[in-house]
Amino acid sequence: MFRRTPPVALAAVLTASALALSGCGGVAGSSTTTPPVHRGTVRIAESSETPSFDPYSAFGASQAHYAYDSLVNLAPDGSLVTGLASSWHATATRAAFTLRPGITCSDGATLTASAVARSLTYAGDPAHQLAGARTVLPNVPFTASADDRTGTVSVTAATPFPFLTRTIGLLPIVCPAGLDRPHALDRATRGTGPYVLTHYTPGGPYEFTVRDDYAWGPAGATTSAPGIPERIEISVVPQASTAANLLITGGIEIAHVSGPDRARLTGRGLTTADVATVTGLTFFNQRPGRVLADRALRRALVSALDRQGLANVAVGGTGSPATDFGAEGAVCHADLADANLPARNATEALRAAGWARTADGPLAKDGRPLRLRLITSPDLGPTLSSVAELMAREWTALGAEVDLVSESLPALVNAMYRTADFDVVVGSTPGFALPAGFIPFFSGPAPARGLNFAGVHNPEYDALVAQALRKTGTTGCRTWNRAAAALFRSADALPIAEDRSSVYGYRTTFTTSFGGRLVPTSIRLHQ
Repeated sequence: MFRRTPPVALAAVLTASALALSGCGGVAGSSTTTPPVHRGTVRIAESSETPSFDPYSAFGASQAHYAYDSLVNLAPDGSLVTGLASSWHATATRAAFTLRPGITCSDGATLTASAVARSLTYAGDPAHQLAGARTVLPNVPFTASADDRTGTVSVTAATPFPFLTRTIGLLPIVCPAGLDRPHALDRATRGTGPYVLTHYTPGGPYEFTVRDDYAWGPAGATTSAPGIPERIEISVVPQASTAANLLITGGIEIAHVSGPDRARLTGRGLTTADVATVTGLTFFNQRPGRVLADRALRRALVSALDRQGLANVAVGGTGSPATDFGAEGAVCHADLADANLPARNATEALRAAGWARTADGPLAKDGRPLRLRLITSPDLGPTLSSVAELMAREWTALGAEVDLVSESLPALVNAMYRTADFDVVVGSTPGFALPAGFIPFFSGPAPARGLNFAGVHNPEYDALVAQALRKTGTTGCRTWNRAAAALFRSADALPIAEDRSSVYGYRTTFTTSFGGRLVPTSIRLHQ
């Protein structure tokens, strides 16, 4: 049978808020037919506090797009369009961006190529330990240089990396005034973006005010279009049900809502942008001495799981098993799981691997009973504890002894990255838009020198990744998908469910980019 350890008291709400925002999805749009409002205020609900607005911190990156621009932008169809750069080109080791003329920072200073190169260099310096920047930048060393005469910024990677424009190009650029005083970026914005942070209250609300002279947004978007809000007010609304109520009553204009509350918003006349998501990602501890270092055992345990049942639990009865590690809309996304996950009868697979039931019932091999420490945290999502409980029940029925542990997020992170005291982790997916984002979690060194906390060692994956890294952009998608398929076949990790969440608008229109992020210059307030 499995034993359940009581949950530990929540100790780090801010950390949970930052790390729980890990779902990913495609791009979408919304529409309405009422006339625009001239220079009004749009109120937006966010589920967690933003204690720092530094775009390179783990907390500030989610709000950076209101006040900071990037060299390129994502279009609604996922392609790249202009941003600070009017043109660009890249190989697997070098990218060059030519800046638009006339770009100014919020303090009035002209943005130069040297200023952009300085921002890139600062964000990429490992000595600064900028968690928010690391989630965007390529996971290879690079150098940045500038030619102010031609307005060109060049980046050279130390080793091949195929997505330089979709990493370097999408990093928020901080103006020199911000880099001169980086600690001030917690409460003030120093960028070239369409809005400026003009009011901060601990715990919210936060207020942004439009820049009237802005004319270099995605594909040349400006802030002079009818319906562009003069102010954007962001409030912290942790509960989806409360956000749904406020949308219905007009207490807010925009909110991202997932789960069962979406049903209440259907037919209310709200504009809607749907976002594809992946809920849950399971890792198996393969470090030396751990029982799941045995590939055959991992495969047997995965084949014993009811994937449809897990998906239903993960998303409230309407989910489907995840087909890939990234969500629909991610670069190189493909239907990989069914063709590559272990399909052999679990009991037979265990027997072939040397595991058999003892006289009193539990599975054992060479006199060692099969004991699994399965951990998760409710701080990563309201359904993940139930997903872990169903896993525990299925493995217990198979003959394993499962210790099911529900932890606070800090305790879970400690087990993953310090003590390694776990066999299985049911966590949230990092939600990367690029397949390269997963590399540090599936290969390379373990903490503290790396992020491979489960000790994954898959030579086939490593070899295919090495091939894919030498190709440019999406030309390597077939190789990236073969690499992900190798992870499925080896049962190195298991994504749980595909689902949809939605961004809703009351009297507003907008466009969202990957993960449901609002494009600030697309927001329009209507009567």
